[in-house]
Amino acid sequence: MNTDHNAPDMQRIPRHIAIIMDGNGRWAAARGKERSYGHQAGVEAVRRITSECTRLGVDYLTLYTFSTENWNRPDDEVAALMGLVLSSLEDEIFMKNNVRFRVIGDTARLPKAVLDKLRETEEHTAANTAMTMVVALSYSSKWEIAKAARDIATEVRQGRLDPDSITEDTVNSHLATSFMPDPELLIRTGGELRISNFLLWQIAYSELYFCDTFWPDFGEEELHRAIRSFQNRQRRFGKTEAQVENEDTCKQ
Repeated sequence: MNTDHNAPDMQRIPRHIAIIMDGNGRWAAARGKERSYGHQAGVEAVRRITSECTRLGVDYLTLYTFSTENWNRPDDEVAALMGLVLSSLEDEIFMKNNVRFRVIGDTARLPKAVLDKLRETEEHTAANTAMTMVVALSYSSKWEIAKAARDIATEVRQGRLDPDSITEDTVNSHLATSFMPDPELLIRTGGELRISNFLLWQIAYSELYFCDTFWPDFGEEELHRAIRSFQNRQRRFGKTEAQVENEDTCKQ
């Protein structure tokens, strides 16, 4: 019997959910463990949420795994995180759930073994169709936008792009996320109330959901609560409440 009173409306599931997975280290510290213990527990949460998002019919799940700023963490923690990336890219997550894997970020900075495993997993799961899991690894939005600006400038200099023709769509097409729609819902766990340089361009009209739950404890019910919160909001995109209600009436 389903006792989840936050169960979402299956007819209005967000197409794209992005998650800032925060709180692994604090979760471990509260248990007297090393931070790496929390990161390991975080992988289990990834498995749970990936499986549930697939079941719910989410098309894209983007997970903020490692930012460009995280390179400033102690060497032993960075090494542990890279090792965890290698060990967590298992068939159990992707093939069992028919999930395609993609990675975005400044991957040139990654150790060769990690980069090779990422590419191998992308190729191995390329035909999977239930959902696409996108891992933001060595990623920051400022890096992404600066790279897009450089690429656009190069095309202008080479005479392949007219500066007067540059639009939002031009920028979108040069971003690392150009293959997927913008997130409709952004979730951050761990109690912090900031975006931390994640998908700044793409979340212009995303609904934001913050919770105190540390990522290792984030499960299906908390995910359902976040989606329910999303479903209970009116998304106006600059229009008035009356306009949106009138449009909804016309669709019925």
